[in-house]
Amino acid sequence: MKASNKILFVVNAPEFFLSHRLPLAQAARAEGHEVHVASALGECAHKIEDHGFTHHIVPFARSGQNPLNELTTLFKLVGLFRSLKPDLVHLVTIKPVLYGGIAARFSGISAVVSAVSGLGTVFLASSVVARVRMWLVKRLYAAAFKQKRLAVIFQNPDDRDTLLSLVALDSSRTRMIRGSGVALGEYLCQPEPAGTPVVVMAARLLRDKGVFEFVQAAEHLVERNAAVKMRLIGSPDPGNPTSVSEHDLERWKQAGVVELLGYRTDIAEQYAAANIVCLPSYREGLPKSLVEAAACCRAVVTTDVPGCRDAIIPDVTGLLVPVKDPVRLADALQSLIENPVLRKKMGREGRKLAEEAFAIERIVAQHLQIYRELLES
Repeated sequence: MKASNKILFVVNAPEFFLSHRLPLAQAARAEGHEVHVASALGECAHKIEDHGFTHHIVPFARSGQNPLNELTTLFKLVGLFRSLKPDLVHLVTIKPVLYGGIAARFSGISAVVSAVSGLGTVFLASSVVARVRMWLVKRLYAAAFKQKRLAVIFQNPDDRDTLLSLVALDSSRTRMIRGSGVALGEYLCQPEPAGTPVVVMAARLLRDKGVFEFVQAAEHLVERNAAVKMRLIGSPDPGNPTSVSEHDLERWKQAGVVELLGYRTDIAEQYAAANIVCLPSYREGLPKSLVEAAACCRAVVTTDVPGCRDAIIPDVTGLLVPVKDPVRLADALQSLIENPVLRKKMGREGRKLAEEAFAIERIVAQHLQIYRELLES
């Protein structure tokens, strides 16, 4: 690998780069590489340049319902790749992986890293329209993975095995890295707060994240007279068809069974003020919220689905429940609410897991090794 290579990160939104890939980009720059970032324009896009990286705007649409917009994104990527001529592109999340992979083929990019941080809900739906969409997505993946030098990073084995079974992808090109990592010095293991136990869920307010099941579980716990405070952190995503509505939020606010904290950036502080972290998602890559919960010594209740089950050690650092089952979710939460000794033990084990598997230094080192392999081959 030459002393300095030009590396381009392609992500759908600037806030995702800042929350999930910034330490990696900084480490690559520290090794002497020239680092660029391409994303849609967002409110915090200027922060990318504040960190010293060159930012390129690519119009990634959130909904993806307009074919003309999608083609425009693809052509913009081709133009960017041809003008910038990066030695390696690192594509993160679904649209950058699909469109960026195809653009790389047209642009003669030497090395491609595709990070599949979750397959999304397209592989869960069963309607006729959804099956047609899945057929198209499979073919886009197959086209995007036809690279001379390629590494496809998965965060859990289920996603890897699913794509290997559906797409012409050589298993030797796959890599497994468990999530985006956590800065252990920022997410500290602190004692649980005294008083009424607090359960917190932090996520985008989407149906697929299990938000409705979380609220329904809270209703069950109220009916059982359980001593608990349920807190929901996050904001709606109007560009996503599964987003909760303002009507939903107003209804929940009036009912008063959950505290709505809105979008927050102080997640470490919010977890420190809680006793249990919950994420009843339908499917994930490897959820950062659960990695952060482990680092903060908090027991977890999550669903037995790809990604979520890979972020915990079942019955050691947390509990698994069936997906879309608010009654079983309430049961698991109640068991930890009423057993502080067990949940504190799970929290300590979670911290050990975070130190062994999720430390940001470990995750960054694994990525840099992949860069070296591709750039030296």
